Parts: sequence; structure tokens; C-alpha cells
Amino acid sequence: MTQEIEIEYKNLLTENEFSRLTDFFQISDDDFRHQENHYFDTPEFHLKELGAALRIRFKNGRYVLTLKEPAPVGLLETHQEITEKKAAELLSSASALPRGQVLERILALGILSEGISFFGTLSTNRAEKTYKNGLIVLDHSRYINKEDYEVEYEVLDAEEGLLAFHELLASLQIPLRTTPNKIKRFYDHKRQKR
Repeated sequence: MTQEIEIEYKNLLTENEFSRLTDFFQISDDDFRHQENHYFDTPEFHLKELGAALRIRFKNGRYVLTLKEPAPVGLLETHQEITEKKAAELLSSASALPRGQVLERILALGILSEGISFFGTLSTNRAEKTYKNGLIVLDHSRYINKEDYEVEYEVLDAEEGLLAFHELLASLQIPLRTTPNKIKRFYDHKRQKR
């Protein structure tokens, strides 16, 4: 189990803008790695209402359960590695959340863990490059018959990172767009499909 503060800036992109960024950072198709995010919440969206999100991510052969919560700056992420068997049980809704700090944080939010169930999967092809004092992340995501393109900039210093991110987008003539996080885009699209 680990905890960390995540400070990131993000911007939705057109396919053409995504290509411009991959060219700018000299990213090839071989630099992209596939990952899957499996999202969970209560039927009443209690986590979403609190600005929190719960997911299992399968990446590099590992399953990691992560709770994201709002923090004074960025998001507090609590990570807990789980077994493939436990991940499969959670995805089939046949199991309770495992003991550990993720469950402790959910209970501290006042949410009963028995009500949490699997909502769906978002698949992403992701490439990462170091840029200035942060990490540029280019994501091409697919979920519920939809796809989108996004750039994220993960940083340690919020003000310095925001300035560098805005300068990068301006230099490539990419407009700033209001960009909800992936889980919000996923849930919003899922609601539209009902």
C-alpha cells in the first residue's frame, strides 16, 4: 500500500492535436502501452458525489486498487496491490473489497463498502515522456463505444507545472479546454447511453 499526492493538468485533444504532440515529443507507436481501468461506485454514485473515484488498474502484469480523493492541492491517491483472483471477484461483483488502507479510507468517507459495485472498463493506450520538471502523458482512451484523446502533465510544483503546461499548449496552438477526469467522462457517457 502506498499513498501519494497527484498534481496534474489535463486537456482534451482532437486526433490531429494528439498527432502534433506525439510528433513534438518524438513518440512512436512502440512507445504506447495498453492499460485498463475498471471503475467502481455505489449505485447512488456516493464516491463521485464526494469527488472521489475507485478503480482497479491492470498494468505491467499487476492489479492495483486505487482510491482517489480530493486534497488541498491535487488528489490523494491510496494504492493497494491485489491478486488477479481478487480483481476477478471484484469485477464479477462476487466479493467485498479487501482489507487494507483503501477500505479504511472508503469507510472514513462514510461509505458502506457492501454497496460498491463494478461499473465498467476504460481502456487506454498511454505514452509518457519527461518534460521540464514533470511527466507528459498522452492517452488515447476507449470506453462504451466512445474514444477520446488527452494530454496530462504530472508535476510536483503546481504553479510551475501550470505555467509550463499552458506554454506547451500555446506553442502548439492547442486551445485550453475544460477537461473532466476520465472517470467523470466515463460516467457522463454511460449515463447518456441509458
